[in-house]
Amino acid sequence: MEVRVRYAPSPTGLQHIGGVRTALFNYLFARSQGGKFILRLEDTDRTRFDEAFVQNLYDTFAWLGIHWDEGPDVGGPFGPYVQSERFALYKEYAEELVTLGKAYYCFCSEERLERIRKEREESHSSESGYDRHCRSLDPAEAQRRARAGEPHVIRLKIPLGEVTRFHDHLLGDIEWKNDDVNPDPVLLKSDGFPTYHLANVVDDHLMGITHVLRAQEWIPSTPLHVIMYRAFGWEHPEYCHLPMVMGQDGKKLSKRHGATSIDEFRRQGYLPEALINYVALLGASYEEGKDLYTLEELARSFSLDKLNKAPATFDYKKLEWYNGQYIRMKGDEDLARESLPFAKESGLFGSPGKDPTEAQWQRYVAAMPLVKERANYLPEIPQKLGYLFAEPPLPAKEEFVPKKGDLATAVVMLERLRSLLPQMVSQSEAESEEMVKTYCEKEQIKMGDLMMPLRVAITGSRVSPPLFGSMRLLGLEVCTQRLERSLSYLKA
Repeated sequence: MEVRVRYAPSPTGLQHIGGVRTALFNYLFARSQGGKFILRLEDTDRTRFDEAFVQNLYDTFAWLGIHWDEGPDVGGPFGPYVQSERFALYKEYAEELVTLGKAYYCFCSEERLERIRKEREESHSSESGYDRHCRSLDPAEAQRRARAGEPHVIRLKIPLGEVTRFHDHLLGDIEWKNDDVNPDPVLLKSDGFPTYHLANVVDDHLMGITHVLRAQEWIPSTPLHVIMYRAFGWEHPEYCHLPMVMGQDGKKLSKRHGATSIDEFRRQGYLPEALINYVALLGASYEEGKDLYTLEELARSFSLDKLNKAPATFDYKKLEWYNGQYIRMKGDEDLARESLPFAKESGLFGSPGKDPTEAQWQRYVAAMPLVKERANYLPEIPQKLGYLFAEPPLPAKEEFVPKKGDLATAVVMLERLRSLLPQMVSQSEAESEEMVKTYCEKEQIKMGDLMMPLRVAITGSRVSPPLFGSMRLLGLEVCTQRLERSLSYLKA
C-alpha cells in the first residue's frame, strides 16, 4: 500500500507554526515511507476566504523548501484539489447517504432552530444541538418536499445509543459515546455548500488518503468522521493526532507568546532551515545526540513511533540558537544574499531600498566573516556593518577614553597608531594582532588602551566586529582619514 497523506488548510489566515508543523510531519512521513504528500485547499468557509491567504500558503512553503506531489498548482490524478471546485461531488455523496438511510432531509427553519435554542437556554436544559425533529419524517414525503424546491439541509443520522471506537497511532484505542457526538450534524447546507465534515471525509476517501496526521484538537471530530466512513461503507484512514504546541506558560501557542505566523518569523530574520529544524523537533525525536538536521535527514529519520504524547513547548531562545547555528554554517555569498533584503531596507547602501553597487556588494560579501559568528538574526548583519559603507558619526569624546585613562591618553594612543596603520591594513588579522602585541610589550602599554581609541575612530563604537578585518576592507586611505578626523575632534 502506498502511503498518501495530505495537508488540508482552510485559506482563512496566514500560515502559522501549528499548521506548518502539521504539514511538515505529513511531508516527512510521506518521504520516509516513499509515499505521496498532497495539498488540498478546504475553502468552504467563503466568508473568511481570501486569495491573499492562498498566495501566502504558496509563498510560505516555497520559502521553506517543502513541495507537494499533488495539489492545486501542480495537478495530479485526483483533482481538483480545491473544495469549492468539487461541490457537485459533495451533493452527490450527501444524496447517496439519504438513499442509504444514513442521512435525511431537514426542513427546519433558522427561526425554529433559534427558538429551540432559546427555550433550552431559558429552562437551563442540558440538551444542545439539533433536536432531530425531521429525523422521523417519512422518507418518501421528505423526498417529495425536497424535489419540490422546499428549502432544506441534509443531516447525518448519528446511530443512537452506540459507542464509536477507533485507534490512534499515538494515543491508542479511543472510545466515544455517540450521545456525545454533535446530534445529527448538517452535511449539506441549503445553499448546496458542504460542511467541513462531509467535504473532508469524501475528499480523503476519493484521494486515497491512507493516514491522517493532524493536531489533537481534532480528536472530538474524529468519531463523527468515523461514523460517516461507516455510513458510506468505506474504511477510514489511520489516525495520528499530533501533540499540541504550547507556550512557556503551558497554554496553547498564540500571538501573546511572540511571533506565530511564518511571515513574522521571516520579517524577524529567521532562516527557513532553522525554522524547519526546530519545528521538526516539536513533539518528535530523531537521532540520539544530534541537533542539526537537513530536511532530507529529517525525512530519513522520521517515524510515527518516535512522536511524543506530551505537548511540545515552543522555546524562542532555542529557536534563536538554531538560527545562529545556521547563519554560521552559511557560505559568505549565500549569507550576504539572504540578508540583502534587510540591508537594502535599512539603507545600508545609501538610501532605503537602494541596491548595492558592484563594489558595495563585493565589500558586503567580504564582510560576512566579520559578523556571522556574532549574529543570531539576519537584520543584525547590516546593523553591525554600517561603518563599512558610510562614515560613522563621531560619538561623545568619553567613548574614546580607555579604562583608567583620560582624553589626553586617547589622543596619545591615536598619535602612536599613525605609524602602525599601513601594516594593520595590509597584514592578516593574526599578523596584525601579533605586531600590536609586540609593540605594546616594547612600549609597556596595555593593548586595550591602545586599541580602544582606534576602534571608536574607525567604527564609531566601542563594540564592533573584528577591527583588523574591518580596516583591511576599508583600506589605508579611509582608515587614516578617520583616525585624523578623530584626533582633530578630540583636540578641539
